[in-house]
Amino acid sequence: MSNTFVKLGSVAEFINGAAFKPQDWGESGLRIIRIQNLTDPNKPFNRTERTVSELVRVQPGDLLVSWSATLGVFEWNDSEEALLNQHIFRVLPNTKIVDKRYLRHGLEVAILDMKKHLHGATMQHVNRGEFLSTKFYLPPLEEQKRIAEILDQAEELRRKRKEAIAQLDTLTQSIFLEMFGDPVKNPKGWSCKNLGDTCAEIYRYPTFYGFQYQTIGTPVARIGNILLDGRLDPNISNYVFIDPVISKQFPRTILELYDIVMAVRGDGSTAKRIGLVTSNSLVGANISPNLLRFKAKANISHPLFLFHFMISDKGQKLLESYVTRTAKKTITAEGIKKIKIPLPPFSLQKEFAQRVEAVEELKKSHRASLSELDALFASLQHRAFKGEL
Repeated sequence: MSNTFVKLGSVAEFINGAAFKPQDWGESGLRIIRIQNLTDPNKPFNRTERTVSELVRVQPGDLLVSWSATLGVFEWNDSEEALLNQHIFRVLPNTKIVDKRYLRHGLEVAILDMKKHLHGATMQHVNRGEFLSTKFYLPPLEEQKRIAEILDQAEELRRKRKEAIAQLDTLTQSIFLEMFGDPVKNPKGWSCKNLGDTCAEIYRYPTFYGFQYQTIGTPVARIGNILLDGRLDPNISNYVFIDPVISKQFPRTILELYDIVMAVRGDGSTAKRIGLVTSNSLVGANISPNLLRFKAKANISHPLFLFHFMISDKGQKLLESYVTRTAKKTITAEGIKKIKIPLPPFSLQKEFAQRVEAVEELKKSHRASLSELDALFASLQHRAFKGEL
């Protein structure tokens, strides 16, 4: 086996995208791939009629590397040709010396390494020269294919586990619709109440503290702490902190178990980023003024019913109708209290909560398994590109 290490830039051509300005955008033409389009499949594309080099025309199967803001490696699998913007490399491997699947895994390792050496204060990015000079383990092609096969198999296990978790999310939504029906049409004829009457607390402080965050103290939940699966991140190391004495000055936003928090400011987050407190590690934490706290009213509304109502498609449309269209999208506590929601009998809400908790136990098991698979995959990748696999 060869133990040859080469520079990353010697195994492929890395072509930088074109610089498109707002005046280049239009309703027709080819789509422009921005980093947001790679990280969020629902993000709309800008289009342009502008003529650019053939080299920045992305083809199905191309490898792409985002090198600014959000670093990552992606494979473009869309059948429609598109153009690449300036913060992304199009990667053209030299197939005589490097296997494409092997290169994709190697690029992920290179990106992880480059995250230790980012440049820029406002928008961090990798330096092209440093990136292309990254050491890259290059065994013979047959050996590359063997390694890529092992990594692909490990990656497939992770994909299937993520898919199982996503299916369980869909199951919860199905249970909600089965038990309660469309929360807007209210086909089961439940009595309706204002959201404010179903909660003991819907509150946020309009201004926040005026002090520096600390490295220890009371955790402060912010929009970024709401995970994409709807949980408020239980990992306290991902939080900022304030002095407990200061936190006590804001008692109405101190979190309890099964509280709901919702983003109230931010164009892409307002009324969309909604999190549930499911971990005892967050009991006693506080929230930033960009979040609104909901506490369900005992024996009237169950927090799991409220949460799943708020994240349902129809619940989201109701919330969106109360978002103001100012310079930045916002929603107020007073406005949201007026939203009318169907309120099933509390006994039925409790039954729903029990079924959701059973699903959550399954998801918890899958998440633990996924965490182990992630650790295994990271270890395999690390060993592979040190020449130890």
